[in-house]
Amino acid sequence: MNLFEIKGLYKCYNTKAKPKVYAVHDLHLTVKKGEILGLVGESGCGKSTLGKMLLKLEQPTRGRIIFNQQDITDYSFSQMRKIRNRMQMIFQGNANAFNPYFTVEQIISEPLNNYSYETPAAKREKIVAMLEQVGLNQTYLNRYGHEMSGGQRQRVGIARALILQPEFAVCDEAVSSIDYALKNQILTLLTGLKQQLGLTYLFISHDIAAVNRICDRVVVMYLGNIVEIIPNINDQAQHPYTKALLAATLVPDPRKREKSRVLFKEAEELKIPEKGCVFQNRCLYAQAVCKAEQPALVSKDSEHYIACHLCHPH
Repeated sequence: MNLFEIKGLYKCYNTKAKPKVYAVHDLHLTVKKGEILGLVGESGCGKSTLGKMLLKLEQPTRGRIIFNQQDITDYSFSQMRKIRNRMQMIFQGNANAFNPYFTVEQIISEPLNNYSYETPAAKREKIVAMLEQVGLNQTYLNRYGHEMSGGQRQRVGIARALILQPEFAVCDEAVSSIDYALKNQILTLLTGLKQQLGLTYLFISHDIAAVNRICDRVVVMYLGNIVEIIPNINDQAQHPYTKALLAATLVPDPRKREKSRVLFKEAEELKIPEKGCVFQNRCLYAQAVCKAEQPALVSKDSEHYIACHLCHPH
């Protein structure tokens, strides 16, 4: 069953300018209940914008967003408030997301204060239980953000996002600001909480290894467009852009690193072409058809979709 259905979604920030610049362009996607859906692509490709639109923190220019079979596209602030506790975000830099004058207890209690009418004692009990679920304990209740490590702050950020037991959470670069050892701990924590609480994640990241480790499917975006949806990005990638992303990933073992090579053409200006494939100006394998016709996102098999003329020859 689908938790989200996204139909023909657009986001344009310069609606009065010509030509228009789209952060998200004609995007069709489903998010299944209980899955971790990865979202990868270069900076500026529209990943965070898509995540914010699903949470209705950004209003789409065009298209529809269906959440739990409800069309929430045009929901007002008051309408969204009724379902806001069911969808949350885990931010990248929790040091900046926290009020520096708040203790951990105050940070995590903010969502409860907005949506819960329990007694202070009951709220405190919930907060302590949530801290224990993320690997901390009640000794952290009176600490401030600057008194904790990056990994501890990230755990507090996760606790704050999940204290209301939402159905859906956007993890926006949730492991990008921590070191390798802590990254593994946070990834293990996220997958464990997903199973315990029955969560669905949209996992936005530049870290291909992290995405491939915990995600059930991976969506690859380029200039606001989906170019590939893939179950295992390492083993099954076929789109030239996906392959370029993989080739640019730094392998931890220096002995296994390949020699530097050209991955794609450099483009003077990154913008969506008026016609043809969105990746045509940078693709090393672009043909005449790529410049003339936009490739459809076609199923390779039941879970693998590719938008590329080379992968689906005419």
